[in-house]
Amino acid sequence: MGEFKVHRVGFFDYMPSGIRTIAFNRQTERIAVARMDGSVEIFKLSDNLFQEKVIPGKEQRGIEALCWVGERLFSAGLSGEIMEFDLHSLRPKFIIDAYGGPIWTITANPAGTHLAVGCEDGTVKLFEVLEDRIQFERNLDRKKGRVMSLSWHPSGTRIAAGMMDMIRVFDVQTGHVLHRLLVDKAVGAPRNQECVVWSVVFLSDNTVISGDSSGRVKVWDTITGTLIKNHDVTKWDVLALSLSQDETSLVAGTSEGTVVQFQFLSSVLGQEDKEWVRTRTFKNHTHDVRSVAEVESAIISGGMDTQLVVRPLLEKHEVKSQASALRKVQFPHRRLVSCAKKAQLLLFQYPSHLDLWRLGEGEGEAVPGHRLPVRRNPEKLLQLKTKGEEHVCCSAVSPCGGWLAYSTSSSLRLYKLHYENNNISITKVSKLPKVLRSAQQLCFSADSTHLFAASTRSTIHMVSLSPDTCKHKHTFKPKTGSTQPIHLLTVSEDGQWLATANSDCEIHIYSLSSLKSHCTVPVYRSGVSAMAIHPTTNNLVMTHADQQVFEFSIEQKQYTDWSRKVQREGLHRKWMERDTPITNVTFNPRNPTHIILHDMYMFCVIDQSLPLPNRQSQFYNQLTLKSLPEQERQMHCHAFKVCKLFQPLLCVDMLEDDSLVVVERSLLDITAQLPAPVKQKKFAT
Repeated sequence: MGEFKVHRVGFFDYMPSGIRTIAFNRQTERIAVARMDGSVEIFKLSDNLFQEKVIPGKEQRGIEALCWVGERLFSAGLSGEIMEFDLHSLRPKFIIDAYGGPIWTITANPAGTHLAVGCEDGTVKLFEVLEDRIQFERNLDRKKGRVMSLSWHPSGTRIAAGMMDMIRVFDVQTGHVLHRLLVDKAVGAPRNQECVVWSVVFLSDNTVISGDSSGRVKVWDTITGTLIKNHDVTKWDVLALSLSQDETSLVAGTSEGTVVQFQFLSSVLGQEDKEWVRTRTFKNHTHDVRSVAEVESAIISGGMDTQLVVRPLLEKHEVKSQASALRKVQFPHRRLVSCAKKAQLLLFQYPSHLDLWRLGEGEGEAVPGHRLPVRRNPEKLLQLKTKGEEHVCCSAVSPCGGWLAYSTSSSLRLYKLHYENNNISITKVSKLPKVLRSAQQLCFSADSTHLFAASTRSTIHMVSLSPDTCKHKHTFKPKTGSTQPIHLLTVSEDGQWLATANSDCEIHIYSLSSLKSHCTVPVYRSGVSAMAIHPTTNNLVMTHADQQVFEFSIEQKQYTDWSRKVQREGLHRKWMERDTPITNVTFNPRNPTHIILHDMYMFCVIDQSLPLPNRQSQFYNQLTLKSLPEQERQMHCHAFKVCKLFQPLLCVDMLEDDSLVVVERSLLDITAQLPAPVKQKKFAT
């Protein structure tokens, strides 16, 4: 594996935002997740739950609800506005005011022709979905009191609205109320305390199921307007409900952090009469479960504890496999740390500011497994706050440490850094080329003389940098005409090649000497999670969301022999069963056969000179391997050297002096910064 001097970094105080709502698109198998900071993340469930896109948040943009209409994504929030997102440019496409005060819920009819929104002023408003916008159509009968939840009947002719102390059922055609279902308060609740109906679902058999602040799940018959069944689920709130597509299963998220499943079953064996029965309770969250979604074979949930959880329904899986394992998304599938390898600086990206740190120095002889005495402590050089309300979507620091750039959805800023003794000063580059309006990804060349900015429609702008000027040099465009956003950029060490990856799973390679498109890597079915160009061979190493690893020869425009061998023999089962994607690829300058990559729980050195592990090989990490006798250790020698000493990982990268920098973020520290969960009675307390 080789020995490295390791800079172990624990001062990146990354704090993910809580999940507010989840929307699942059955047509495309994509999950949209809105967080408390206004950001929206798009995950592809069929691609190993890979985070395809991130729409950056904005101050004062609180999203309360998301809704898919075909491949279009709409949101609504407390600003009182309805917004459609452009999933190519990763910014709002248009915004329309509903003029009903804060909006608490938004939902589309089954045909996808209309949106219904529930407002603070008690109105349910209908909007027609047009090809390029939405248009207000009319209001349904208004009653004082905010509308917290909505659900369309599968026929699209009626709407159930959850409000304060009641549920109202509307006829969509007339706009009048058909039924008013009164909801009881919790036992012992104060007389003036309202019961909030947080969620409702409307079934095809005219049943309405509600979840409310009394901690109950209630089943209603809307034909007679009566309560059929009352389930006491929790002493706190039932915050979210989700119904399976075949209407035989229902899941409820609670303030206690539990997810409760109900199934439509016969209570007596052999009888045809069925009812909703509570069958299972899952405890995968520590705080409020704000949103749930039941997909074909799993339950998706998220809430205040910031993690997205995919809980498989084991009865839907015949054999134990990767698909039947519990999945948790805790860190983003993109880099938030930029490393200046020559200057030994780290740039940390937060939503509304950037921190620049200088790494510390050790002294004395290095002994494997031991800590070196610190000669110079790490030092925070700079905190750069963003202008305006928009959050940072990407950032980068040049390898020499002399340039710093970041972009929001609407503006890009470039700074020149000056170092004098122990002081640092920063100068904003005021005159940028007009093409640099904003960027989805940023990258500097190895010699820090060029900046590459991935713009909209899969274009990349190349800008030359000098102490006095900043000039636009060229714009690269993909031959395929793809307009999907670019999420990865990498430049070769010799400054000859540029590689890009977009959300269409396309990888384009451009020649920086001829300023032309060189070739396109054969499209693979899974999204690209990380890639880098080897400094000596100029081979492009790519990792995908399904854990596959490829190596492509740029000069020969084909996969290398090693890559073909990997595909022919296959990767080890333990490698393929990992549940977090590789987020960075780098190389060991001292040994050209070494590829270094990492995910959240380990970093791995792949030695291309050694044989690949076969199915019988033990996939030991290095600490376990060291404890084995020498003879047995030789038996388990193969190309994949795994180290799990450092975790959870946000970044692993090589510096110019051949040392390794490892950025960790403790999950316990994240949990400690969350608000206190609801108090629960525990045994013997």
